[in-house]
Amino acid sequence: MIYQYVVTLKNNSSRYIDRLSLLLLFTSFAFFVREQLLSPNELKIAYTAGALIILGFVVWNLLQQRLQPGKIVFYGRALIITSIIWVMMPYLNWLIVPYAILGLVERQAKMPTEIGFSDDSVVIGSLLRRKYKWTDFNNVVLKDDLLTLDFKNNRLLQRETIDEEGDAEEDEFNDYCRERLAKAHSVLR
Repeated sequence: MIYQYVVTLKNNSSRYIDRLSLLLLFTSFAFFVREQLLSPNELKIAYTAGALIILGFVVWNLLQQRLQPGKIVFYGRALIITSIIWVMMPYLNWLIVPYAILGLVERQAKMPTEIGFSDDSVVIGSLLRRKYKWTDFNNVVLKDDLLTLDFKNNRLLQRETIDEEGDAEEDEFNDYCRERLAKAHSVLR
């Protein structure tokens, strides 16, 4: 689909996703070290390798963030490897499922949300893509890097954008949205 305008929203959840990932990885690290100390000899290598892999990923990512402030780091691979090691644990084997799911969706959850505006619809592309018709909106405004989508069902989406556009572009976008809304509402009458 060809969009007349694409607006990118800031993603404020990366910090929380990182904290959750670190909490899960450190918890697994503690369990793997505990099992490494208490398990029979044939499984000690797997638990040691798992603990070292987790430690390596965490240290590497923390160093990357310290050396390059603002850099987005990903813990998805570490979570997936951790889920595989949980299969060998004598208890809580079901943790493979949440760790694997979190590992698979972590990268997508950290990406900024893009909203595409075309002549017939508005598409919000996030983890789950949602498509709306212009008739679903009362108003759409971009002002001072703040996008406001006023839905007819009394829902309001207001988020900060990361687009580096001037006021002229905001005016063009707002004129375009006003035109699309007027056309959509005139068809309904």
